[in-house]
Amino acid sequence: MRELERLTGVGRETIRFYIREGLLPEPDRASANSAFYNDMHVARLKAIKRLQEERFLPLAIIRTLLDGEDGDRWLHADAFPDLDAMLRARLDTGGEGATLEELAAQTGFTIDELGRAVEEGVLCPDRDGRFGPRDLAVARCLKELNVIGFTEERGFVGGGAMYAQFVEWLVGQEMRMFFENTAGKIGDEEALTMAERGISTINEMLSLMRTREILRQLEARRRIANDNI
Repeated sequence: MRELERLTGVGRETIRFYIREGLLPEPDRASANSAFYNDMHVARLKAIKRLQEERFLPLAIIRTLLDGEDGDRWLHADAFPDLDAMLRARLDTGGEGATLEELAAQTGFTIDELGRAVEEGVLCPDRDGRFGPRDLAVARCLKELNVIGFTEERGFVGGGAMYAQFVEWLVGQEMRMFFENTAGKIGDEEALTMAERGISTINEMLSLMRTREILRQLEARRRIANDNI
């Protein structure tokens, strides 16, 4: 354990947490008080640390990426290491970040309401605790939902976590598929173009598919109701 800490810069309590969460395999044990770690533990710990520090990915997505077939291959640092920065430069609309208090003033939410949205993962402050333009847009969507009638008084509580968890899972799957099929096969510029255009196209496709499914399920409910008359 001491050597693993030295080689990776990760503390033992964190290492044990990763093992409990399934991010790292169990070590070989000669006895109850003796554990041996191999090169896979070193490589995975370095990958997890890099993904957290350089790409700001949450552990749930990192687990999905690591668990994917041949997942370790694309985690190597040469797999489009600047894609996030280049993509952000193309996609971000600019604008200064806002503090929680500023976000509350701009949206009409209370600090406590915004805090719950952060806990649910609907709003995601950066490492300095500031919220970007997309978080402001998301907060305004939440306010519009309240105006429409999706309120806590009517029982619409905790729904944000459902969407946040779904998006986190979906993006983890998309990232694994993207990197596994492009890393080492295409150049940085083509990967950037694919990612940029793919985000827009898939966002549109998901919107259409979701609306279609809502209408399909409503129709199915109506048919069941009519059959029971």
